[in-house]
Amino acid sequence: MALSDIGDMTRHARKHGYAIGYFESWNIESLQGVLDAAEETRSPIIIGFNGEFLSRADRKAKERLALYAELGKAAAESVGVPCGLIFNECPRDQWVRLAAIHGFNLVMPADPAVPYDEYVHRVGALTKFAHQHGVSVEAEVGELPCGVSGEMEGNGSLTDAGVAARFVEATDVDLLAVSVGNIHISLNGEHKLDMDRLAEIRKRVDIPLVLHGGTGIAADSLRGAIALGVVKVNYGTYLKRRYLTAIRAALNNDMANPHELLGIGGNADVMVAGRLAVREAVLERITNLGCCGRA
Repeated sequence: MALSDIGDMTRHARKHGYAIGYFESWNIESLQGVLDAAEETRSPIIIGFNGEFLSRADRKAKERLALYAELGKAAAESVGVPCGLIFNECPRDQWVRLAAIHGFNLVMPADPAVPYDEYVHRVGALTKFAHQHGVSVEAEVGELPCGVSGEMEGNGSLTDAGVAARFVEATDVDLLAVSVGNIHISLNGEHKLDMDRLAEIRKRVDIPLVLHGGTGIAADSLRGAIALGVVKVNYGTYLKRRYLTAIRAALNNDMANPHELLGIGGNADVMVAGRLAVREAVLERITNLGCCGRA
């Protein structure tokens, strides 16, 4: 089916008490693994790509944003479950505008390095532009700490409910990502969320709430967050770690025929190994969202 309206998807999730998973992709194998899991569980899904990564000036090869958009739209049309397409976490406004033009139906401007007032102004302008193109906007108030070293890097900043309410009113965004104890690139263990803070945000903010850093959120906290109105949860780190483990194992093969390793689709195919690893990783996490069977 064609891309599903983000507003329709989030309203249904909120009404029926579940969350939609955004399982980030980086190539066609990872994308197909996500789709495989969504179809197997009959789950609505959000697919997409990392805007901060794709738009970096120091990438060794130029990226064609239109190609990623067409790939995502074709992916949505290939599955029989509701599917949204996000250009996620991009600090470069022109790329966000291009994503809206090219057909992503959800974009997320994100630039924690800039002052708050500047961010409000930029997000407000981008939201107006996106809405003119029928595209929904997600933004973030507060900043998640990073766990890539195994320790917390930087303190992050927890979301203040009052600031969040004023931000939503000033920018007219459609979804709000919050920092309530969740962690970006969490490599060790699981973490509890600040449920009291999340409940206070819910009282002050009526639009759908989002949790980034789904990899490290404890299952009981996740269920509690969904009960408080979180309708979207992001996963990325967990998928890439599982993908890399599978690829490394698959490459430990001295087979001479390169087609057996790349593209033929059999047991030795590295691309198949990556796709299946992502599918299994999604299947392990998607049940916690309550979305299985909701398509």
